[in-house]
Amino acid sequence: MADQSIKTFDVVFEGKGVASGKMRNDISVEWPMMKETFELATDEGPFHGGDGTAPPPLALFTAALTGCLMTQIRAFAKRLKIDLRGVEVDARLHWKGEQQGNDPYVTAPVGFSLDVALDSDASADQQRALLDAAKKGCFLEQSLAEGVIVGHRLKLDNEWHDA
Repeated sequence: MADQSIKTFDVVFEGKGVASGKMRNDISVEWPMMKETFELATDEGPFHGGDGTAPPPLALFTAALTGCLMTQIRAFAKRLKIDLRGVEVDARLHWKGEQQGNDPYVTAPVGFSLDVALDSDASADQQRALLDAAKKGCFLEQSLAEGVIVGHRLKLDNEWHDA
């Protein structure tokens, strides 16, 4: 007989981005399950041809990864009955780009590190267990750890084609 205590759920976010400036993108992100919509923007600084009117995408990615882990730490501290007065995370996300001549550059991740400081009287083992649970519960961290393949389609002549 199946374990009745196991629950599964889907989390789906949908985004629609529109180029609205030199390098600016206005992005509407919807969380249909919660009936919530978020209006976000990205832009690049002048070095990349933008006007710097919004954070660059990598800044939002860094904030999203950091915030995801911090949220899960606080949520799981409650479930694990660990008193937590505060959380600080120092994130360092490092990529390397390579460009030949004036060709488009190619990028690769070098490494991401998240240094976590918990303000708690919990034992070292409890703090490690909390961080481990938070890492497993952070959707972004798990996406990175699993090496999720991002599929792309390109609209050509009013038809979608795998790209």
